[in-house]
Amino acid sequence: MPLKTLQVEINQSSSFRTECHAGKHMVVIDQPATAGGTDGGPTPLDYQLIALGGCIAAIGRIVANQRQLPIRGFRVQVTGEINTDRLLGKSAPARVGFSAIKASVAIDADLTTEEKVKLLHDIDERCPISENLQNATPVTVVLEG
Repeated sequence: MPLKTLQVEINQSSSFRTECHAGKHMVVIDQPATAGGTDGGPTPLDYQLIALGGCIAAIGRIVANQRQLPIRGFRVQVTGEINTDRLLGKSAPARVGFSAIKASVAIDADLTTEEKVKLLHDIDERCPISENLQNATPVTVVLEG
């Protein structure tokens, strides 16, 4: 099966407000007012956590539908810990990314705890966002034109 290519386009002018286009959808990234933004949208760090939680829920629904499981819903809370000194240009030995991310998942279904644990394990194994966060993926940043 050929690889599927996904592409988004990000446009930012003279402020932190950034418009992000994915197909026919547009979302806004911004910074809090306390950081010089207008608080017009989540930060890029928020979106990374949103992507993980959203992927867990989406894959959960795919698995539930495939297995015809009577899942009423998923609630996912994602928490990330990060030291912001380095991204702000301060000298810091800490890595610039999250040092830890935790996704807490509640599954609303008439399943035993053991069945829910197995389901969550299967969901995590199929979640591409979780896999990308847990394993190094080559990233290339190049100057255009």
